[in-house]
Amino acid sequence: MAFSFRQLQYFIAVSESGTVSGAAQQLSVSQSTITEALQDLEAELGARLLERRSRGMSLTHRGHQFLRHARRILADVQAARGLFTDGSQAISGTLNLGVTSIVAGYVISDLLARYRRAYPEIAVAAIEDTTEYLEHLLLNGELDLIVAVLDGLGEPSAFDSTIIERSPFRVWLPGGHDFGRLGAVGRDRIAGESQIQLTADEVRGANEGLWRARPAGRRPRVVFRTRSVEAVRSLVATGAGIAVLPDLIYRPWSLDGDRIEAVALEEPLPPLEVGLAWRRGAAASDSTRAFVELAAAKSARG
Repeated sequence: MAFSFRQLQYFIAVSESGTVSGAAQQLSVSQSTITEALQDLEAELGARLLERRSRGMSLTHRGHQFLRHARRILADVQAARGLFTDGSQAISGTLNLGVTSIVAGYVISDLLARYRRAYPEIAVAAIEDTTEYLEHLLLNGELDLIVAVLDGLGEPSAFDSTIIERSPFRVWLPGGHDFGRLGAVGRDRIAGESQIQLTADEVRGANEGLWRARPAGRRPRVVFRTRSVEAVRSLVATGAGIAVLPDLIYRPWSLDGDRIEAVALEEPLPPLEVGLAWRRGAAASDSTRAFVELAAAKSARG
């Protein structure tokens, strides 16, 4: 079995953009070049990685599994090259990092893996907690950085920050739901459905904003509230209700292998913005600057 780094780049770009045209624009190549490379990759692997849908491309179950490996392979190659080009191995010290729950589950592992490969001499310690408590630690100098949903910061003026990921909200549905045939769903339609609500701090405000200023009778009936993303997936997949959540945490399968679909909102919510924050006016250490630069570079590459 042999495949090229370029095929992996094309596969990752299509997976993240959701369309061949979007990936082609991002990479400045023709759509036919990407399509041919993906067909060759699937033939080499002997598995279907992507399936065409009415609004673009979506990953199959095998595609989601392979995506993790593809990202890891390219990250390892980039880290190996960096040893000879940027002198990053010379930096040492410590990095004390704070993360919120969603960040801990869906953002930080890849960032930390890249960081440890690029800067093996830096000792990293991370803690997961609420945004409020992490802000307290950051202001007290007990943390160097926090990675969180920036809209949740209670005192944004006290920090410098940079966005590393923007994630739109969509409506999660059980496989075969009538809404799955629509290009987008309006709030009035959603109001007629039972809702599974994720109560994690990072998304609670967005869900409240979805129904703010709406008559009480035009809001969905919340049938289950939970802090567990996997519980939401299982409940949606088995038809207990629908959910409005960011693509950052979307996966098309529950742990039991049941299908989950997603459709856009007619009146989109502001995207979830994940970013880094550090104390304004504080002198950043080399290890802190290195993490900010690495995260910013990853964001720029998409």
